[in-house]
Amino acid sequence: MTVLVASDLDRTLIYSAAALGLAGPDAQAPRLLCVEVYDRKPLSYMTETAAATFAALAAAVPVVPTTTRTREQYGRIRLPGPPPAYAICANGGELLVHGESDRSWRAGVERRIAAGCAPLAEVREHLVRASDPAWLLKERTAEDLFAYLVVERAKLPDGWVAELAEWAGARGWSVSLQGRKLYAVPRPLTKSAAAEEVARRAGASEVLAAGDSLLDADLLLAAGRGWRPGHGELADTGWSAPHVTALETRGVAAGEEILRAFADAAA
Repeated sequence: MTVLVASDLDRTLIYSAAALGLAGPDAQAPRLLCVEVYDRKPLSYMTETAAATFAALAAAVPVVPTTTRTREQYGRIRLPGPPPAYAICANGGELLVHGESDRSWRAGVERRIAAGCAPLAEVREHLVRASDPAWLLKERTAEDLFAYLVVERAKLPDGWVAELAEWAGARGWSVSLQGRKLYAVPRPLTKSAAAEEVARRAGASEVLAAGDSLLDADLLLAAGRGWRPGHGELADTGWSAPHVTALETRGVAAGEEILRAFADAAA
């Protein structure tokens, strides 16, 4: 059996300072390795233990970073070990092969979106119109594929996200709230489709996966085995599947546990 690991990154394997979730006395905190710098400042971390496990895992089996980040945002991350042969960005819209975008994959994604979804411009316009400057910090599009808002989460009106999800769903789009970011993503744009393509190319017979958000649910469902941390959208909503292990650990400790689970399953 040939195994391939496809894992979400943010709040699954790597963590911002705000998401570390460190517990216990400062003197007992784990040593941290910075894996991302933004605007000349450290942004994302793994524990040194997680980094060592990741490097050993990547030396044994293909590990495919699978993220909603754009290619530019993903390019800031320096994971332990050699650069991966494959990476999935833009929630499955971009398939990188040795760091280069696969144009044929991108063209197929665009065709599937055009066939069943409202245009990005329409969704973006609605997002902006329905938002309130009192809590909207930024609005962006990513890779000309999907849109997202950066919001003051505590100030979001009750029911606003649910109303937006209903509106978007009728137009072939999904909505996901992750930390301060609210994503609107066309339904054909999935991590699972890209991971299945990588598995086909790599000749993998089983995919192991991990993720914390609703945008990771399809990836976890398509995998042979999966893990989700004790934090994030999936944990908050009680999402589960028979082959997906729901961890109780939260924060950066969950990242360590997920990597240990990958290593044990791949051994």
